[in-house]
Amino acid sequence: MRSQAYKLLVLDDSFLMQTVRNAFYFVCGMCALLLLWSWVSHATLNEIPGVTKTWAVFKTLYADAFYFNPENAADEGIGWKLWDSIQRVLLGFTLGSIVAVPLGMIMGSNKMLMNILNPVVQILRPVSPLVWFILGQIALKSSPGALIFMIFITSLWPTLINTSFGVASIPDDHKNVGKAFGFSTWKYVTKIAIPFAMPHIITGLRLSIGIAWMVIFAGEMLSGDSGIGSFAWESYNGGNYENILSALLIIGLVGVLLDKGFSALQQSFAYDKK
Repeated sequence: MRSQAYKLLVLDDSFLMQTVRNAFYFVCGMCALLLLWSWVSHATLNEIPGVTKTWAVFKTLYADAFYFNPENAADEGIGWKLWDSIQRVLLGFTLGSIVAVPLGMIMGSNKMLMNILNPVVQILRPVSPLVWFILGQIALKSSPGALIFMIFITSLWPTLINTSFGVASIPDDHKNVGKAFGFSTWKYVTKIAIPFAMPHIITGLRLSIGIAWMVIFAGEMLSGDSGIGSFAWESYNGGNYENILSALLIIGLVGVLLDKGFSALQQSFAYDKK
Protein backbone atom coordinates (compact mmCIF):
# COMPACT_ATOMS: atom_id res chain seq x y z
CA MET A 1 0.00 0.00 0.00
CA ARG A 2 2.81 2.41 0.89
CA SER A 3 4.62 1.69 -2.39
CA GLN A 4 1.43 2.32 -4.37
CA ALA A 5 0.79 5.56 -2.50
CA TYR A 6 4.39 6.61 -3.14
CA LYS A 7 4.02 5.90 -6.87
CA LEU A 8 0.81 7.92 -7.03
CA LEU A 9 2.50 10.77 -5.17
CA VAL A 10 5.43 10.73 -7.60
CA LEU A 11 3.08 10.69 -10.60
CA ASP A 12 1.02 13.56 -9.21
CA ASP A 13 4.17 15.56 -8.46
CA SER A 14 5.52 14.89 -11.95
CA PHE A 15 2.22 15.96 -13.54
CA LEU A 16 2.11 19.12 -11.42
CA MET A 17 5.67 20.04 -12.33
CA GLN A 18 5.01 19.44 -16.01
CA THR A 19 1.87 21.63 -15.84
CA VAL A 20 3.77 24.43 -14.10
CA ARG A 21 6.62 24.13 -16.60
CA ASN A 22 4.24 24.30 -19.58
CA ALA A 23 2.46 27.31 -18.08
CA PHE A 24 5.81 29.04 -17.58
CA TYR A 25 6.84 28.40 -21.19
CA PHE A 26 3.46 29.67 -22.40
CA VAL A 27 3.79 32.90 -20.43
CA CYS A 28 7.35 33.42 -21.70
CA GLY A 29 6.22 32.89 -25.30
CA MET A 30 3.31 35.31 -24.94
CA CYS A 31 5.52 37.95 -23.34
CA ALA A 32 8.01 37.62 -26.19
CA LEU A 33 5.19 37.99 -28.72
CA LEU A 34 3.79 41.08 -27.01
CA LEU A 35 7.23 42.68 -26.80
CA LEU A 36 7.86 42.01 -30.49
CA TRP A 37 4.43 43.40 -31.36
CA SER A 38 5.07 46.55 -29.34
CA TRP A 39 8.47 47.02 -30.99
CA VAL A 40 7.01 46.63 -34.51
CA SER A 41 4.26 49.12 -33.67
CA HIS A 42 6.82 51.62 -32.38
CA ALA A 43 9.15 51.05 -35.35
CA THR A 44 6.31 51.76 -37.81
CA LEU A 45 5.35 54.93 -35.91
CA ASN A 46 2.10 53.28 -34.81
CA GLU A 47 1.00 52.61 -38.38
CA ILE A 48 0.56 49.07 -37.10
CA PRO A 49 -1.60 49.42 -33.98
CA GLY A 50 -0.09 48.49 -30.66
CA VAL A 51 -1.28 45.96 -28.13
CA THR A 52 -3.41 48.37 -26.07
CA LYS A 53 -5.40 49.82 -28.99
CA THR A 54 -5.94 46.40 -30.54
CA TRP A 55 -7.08 44.90 -27.25
CA ALA A 56 -9.65 47.69 -26.78
CA VAL A 57 -11.11 47.02 -30.24
CA PHE A 58 -10.97 43.25 -29.69
CA LYS A 59 -13.04 43.58 -26.50
CA THR A 60 -15.60 45.69 -28.38
CA LEU A 61 -15.92 43.11 -31.14
CA TYR A 62 -16.19 40.28 -28.65
CA ALA A 63 -18.78 42.08 -26.50
CA ASP A 64 -21.29 42.18 -29.37
CA ALA A 65 -20.04 39.27 -31.45
CA PHE A 66 -23.43 37.90 -32.52
CA TYR A 67 -25.50 40.94 -33.30
CA PHE A 68 -27.40 40.91 -36.59
CA ASN A 69 -29.15 43.66 -38.52
CA PRO A 70 -32.17 42.15 -40.31
CA GLU A 71 -32.36 45.16 -42.63
CA ASN A 72 -28.78 44.63 -43.84
CA ALA A 73 -27.49 41.07 -44.04
CA ALA A 74 -23.89 42.30 -44.30
CA ASP A 75 -24.22 44.14 -40.97
CA GLU A 76 -23.45 41.39 -38.48
CA GLY A 77 -21.13 40.67 -35.60
CA ILE A 78 -17.70 39.11 -35.82
CA GLY A 79 -19.07 35.87 -34.36
CA TRP A 80 -21.29 35.23 -37.38
CA LYS A 81 -18.44 36.00 -39.75
CA LEU A 82 -16.23 33.57 -37.88
CA TRP A 83 -18.97 30.93 -37.99
CA ASP A 84 -19.25 31.32 -41.77
CA SER A 85 -15.52 30.68 -42.11
CA ILE A 86 -15.60 27.67 -39.77
CA GLN A 87 -18.47 26.10 -41.72
CA ARG A 88 -16.60 26.47 -45.01
CA VAL A 89 -13.42 25.01 -43.54
CA LEU A 90 -15.19 22.02 -41.98
CA LEU A 91 -17.13 21.26 -45.16
CA GLY A 92 -14.09 21.47 -47.45
CA PHE A 93 -11.93 19.57 -44.97
CA THR A 94 -14.52 16.80 -44.57
CA LEU A 95 -14.90 16.37 -48.32
CA GLY A 96 -11.12 16.31 -48.72
CA SER A 97 -10.77 13.69 -45.97
CA ILE A 98 -13.46 11.49 -47.52
CA VAL A 99 -11.41 11.40 -50.72
CA ALA A 100 -7.89 11.41 -49.23
CA VAL A 101 -8.17 8.53 -46.74
CA PRO A 102 -9.50 5.83 -49.12
CA LEU A 103 -7.27 7.00 -51.97
CA GLY A 104 -4.25 7.04 -49.66
CA MET A 105 -5.01 3.51 -48.51
CA ILE A 106 -5.27 2.32 -52.12
CA MET A 107 -1.99 4.00 -53.04
CA GLY A 108 -0.22 2.61 -49.98
CA SER A 109 -1.38 -0.95 -50.60
CA ASN A 110 -0.58 -1.05 -54.34
CA LYS A 111 2.95 -0.20 -55.50
CA MET A 112 1.93 0.17 -59.13
CA LEU A 113 -0.76 2.73 -58.29
CA MET A 114 1.67 4.48 -55.96
CA ASN A 115 4.18 4.82 -58.80
CA ILE A 116 1.46 6.12 -61.13
CA LEU A 117 -0.30 8.56 -58.79
CA ASN A 118 2.58 9.84 -56.67
CA PRO A 119 4.06 12.04 -59.46
CA VAL A 120 0.61 13.56 -60.00
CA VAL A 121 0.31 14.32 -56.29
CA GLN A 122 3.77 15.88 -56.18
CA ILE A 123 2.96 18.11 -59.17
CA LEU A 124 -0.40 19.33 -57.83
CA ARG A 125 0.54 19.62 -54.15
CA PRO A 126 2.66 22.84 -54.38
CA VAL A 127 0.08 24.74 -56.46
CA SER A 128 -1.04 27.93 -54.72
CA PRO A 129 -4.47 27.82 -53.05
CA LEU A 130 -5.45 31.00 -54.91
CA VAL A 131 -4.94 29.18 -58.23
CA TRP A 132 -7.40 26.53 -57.11
CA PHE A 133 -9.82 29.28 -56.11
CA ILE A 134 -9.63 30.81 -59.58
CA LEU A 135 -10.15 27.42 -61.23
CA GLY A 136 -13.09 26.76 -58.92
CA GLN A 137 -14.57 30.13 -59.78
CA ILE A 138 -14.28 29.35 -63.50
CA ALA A 139 -15.77 25.88 -63.16
CA LEU A 140 -18.48 26.52 -60.57
CA LYS A 141 -19.36 30.17 -61.32
CA SER A 142 -19.75 30.67 -57.59
CA SER A 143 -17.47 32.28 -55.02
CA PRO A 144 -18.75 30.18 -52.08
CA GLY A 145 -18.37 27.04 -54.18
CA ALA A 146 -14.88 28.10 -55.23
CA LEU A 147 -13.90 28.57 -51.58
CA ILE A 148 -15.07 25.06 -50.70
CA PHE A 149 -13.24 23.68 -53.73
CA MET A 150 -10.04 25.48 -52.73
CA ILE A 151 -10.18 24.08 -49.19
CA PHE A 152 -11.06 20.63 -50.51
CA ILE A 153 -8.03 20.50 -52.80
CA THR A 154 -5.48 22.04 -50.42
CA SER A 155 -6.53 19.83 -47.49
CA LEU A 156 -6.20 16.66 -49.57
CA TRP A 157 -2.45 16.33 -49.73
CA PRO A 158 -1.25 15.92 -46.12
CA THR A 159 -3.91 13.32 -45.35
CA LEU A 160 -3.36 11.51 -48.65
CA ILE A 161 0.43 11.36 -48.25
CA ASN A 162 0.39 10.35 -44.58
CA THR A 163 -2.28 7.71 -45.12
CA SER A 164 -0.44 6.14 -48.05
CA PHE A 165 2.81 6.16 -46.05
CA GLY A 166 1.11 4.51 -43.07
CA VAL A 167 -0.45 1.74 -45.15
CA ALA A 168 2.77 1.17 -47.12
CA SER A 169 4.65 0.80 -43.81
CA ILE A 170 2.58 -2.16 -42.56
CA PRO A 171 5.10 -4.91 -41.66
CA ASP A 172 5.02 -8.17 -43.56
CA ASP A 173 4.28 -9.99 -40.30
CA HIS A 174 0.96 -8.17 -40.04
CA LYS A 175 0.10 -9.00 -43.62
CA ASN A 176 1.02 -12.66 -43.10
CA VAL A 177 -1.32 -12.86 -40.10
CA GLY A 178 -4.17 -11.75 -42.33
CA LYS A 179 -3.27 -14.33 -44.93
CA ALA A 180 -2.89 -17.10 -42.33
CA PHE A 181 -6.36 -16.46 -40.94
CA GLY A 182 -7.89 -16.04 -44.39
CA PHE A 183 -8.99 -12.45 -43.86
CA SER A 184 -11.21 -10.99 -46.55
CA THR A 185 -10.21 -7.65 -48.06
CA TRP A 186 -12.69 -5.82 -45.85
CA LYS A 187 -11.51 -7.61 -42.70
CA TYR A 188 -7.86 -6.94 -43.57
CA VAL A 189 -8.61 -3.25 -44.05
CA THR A 190 -10.62 -2.89 -40.83
CA LYS A 191 -8.54 -5.15 -38.58
CA ILE A 192 -5.00 -4.56 -39.81
CA ALA A 193 -4.56 -1.68 -42.29
CA ILE A 194 -6.66 1.00 -40.59
CA PRO A 195 -5.51 0.29 -36.98
CA PHE A 196 -1.84 0.29 -38.01
CA ALA A 197 -2.12 3.38 -40.23
CA MET A 198 -4.42 5.33 -37.89
CA PRO A 199 -1.65 7.39 -36.18
CA HIS A 200 -0.41 8.43 -39.62
CA ILE A 201 -3.96 9.22 -40.77
CA ILE A 202 -4.59 11.41 -37.71
CA THR A 203 -1.30 13.22 -38.31
CA GLY A 204 -2.38 13.91 -41.89
CA LEU A 205 -5.78 15.16 -40.74
CA ARG A 206 -4.12 17.45 -38.20
CA LEU A 207 -1.91 18.97 -40.89
CA SER A 208 -4.84 19.23 -43.29
CA ILE A 209 -7.13 21.12 -40.89
CA GLY A 210 -4.29 23.56 -40.23
CA ILE A 211 -3.83 24.21 -43.94
CA ALA A 212 -7.59 24.50 -44.49
CA TRP A 213 -7.90 27.09 -41.72
CA MET A 214 -4.90 28.99 -43.05
CA VAL A 215 -6.08 29.29 -46.68
CA ILE A 216 -9.65 30.35 -45.86
CA PHE A 217 -8.41 33.80 -44.84
CA ALA A 218 -6.85 34.55 -48.25
CA GLY A 219 -9.76 32.95 -50.11
CA GLU A 220 -12.38 35.09 -48.38
CA MET A 221 -10.33 38.21 -48.97
CA LEU A 222 -10.31 37.39 -52.68
CA SER A 223 -13.94 36.33 -52.93
CA GLY A 224 -15.47 39.15 -50.90
CA ASP A 225 -17.99 36.78 -49.28
CA SER A 226 -18.90 36.96 -45.63
CA GLY A 227 -16.24 35.55 -43.35
CA ILE A 228 -13.33 36.49 -41.15
CA GLY A 229 -11.07 37.07 -44.18
CA SER A 230 -13.59 39.36 -45.83
CA PHE A 231 -13.95 41.25 -42.54
CA ALA A 232 -10.18 41.85 -42.44
CA TRP A 233 -10.13 43.04 -46.07
CA GLU A 234 -13.03 45.44 -45.50
CA SER A 235 -11.25 46.73 -42.40
CA TYR A 236 -8.10 47.33 -44.44
CA ASN A 237 -10.02 49.28 -47.08
CA GLY A 238 -11.64 51.32 -44.32
CA GLY A 239 -8.35 51.97 -42.51
CA ASN A 240 -9.45 50.07 -39.40
CA TYR A 241 -6.15 48.34 -38.76
CA GLU A 242 -7.08 47.38 -35.20
CA ASN A 243 -9.87 45.26 -36.69
CA ILE A 244 -7.33 43.45 -38.87
CA LEU A 245 -5.13 42.55 -35.93
CA SER A 246 -8.20 41.53 -33.92
CA ALA A 247 -9.20 39.21 -36.77
CA LEU A 248 -5.69 37.76 -36.79
CA LEU A 249 -5.92 37.07 -33.07
CA ILE A 250 -9.27 35.33 -33.51
CA ILE A 251 -7.92 33.23 -36.38
CA GLY A 252 -4.90 32.27 -34.32
CA LEU A 253 -6.98 31.28 -31.29
CA VAL A 254 -9.35 29.14 -33.35
CA GLY A 255 -6.38 27.57 -35.12
CA VAL A 256 -4.84 26.64 -31.76
CA LEU A 257 -8.11 25.05 -30.61
CA LEU A 258 -8.40 23.00 -33.81
CA ASP A 259 -4.80 21.86 -33.51
CA LYS A 260 -5.19 20.95 -29.83
CA GLY A 261 -8.28 18.90 -30.64
CA PHE A 262 -6.49 16.87 -33.29
CA SER A 263 -3.41 16.64 -31.07
CA ALA A 264 -5.51 15.02 -28.33
CA LEU A 265 -7.01 12.66 -30.91
CA GLN A 266 -3.51 11.86 -32.18
CA GLN A 267 -2.31 11.02 -28.67
CA SER A 268 -5.22 8.63 -28.16
CA PHE A 269 -4.08 6.64 -31.21
CA ALA A 270 -0.36 6.76 -30.46
CA TYR A 271 1.36 3.39 -30.44
CA ASP A 272 2.54 3.69 -26.85
CA LYS A 273 -1.06 4.12 -25.73
CA LYS A 274 -2.01 0.64 -26.97
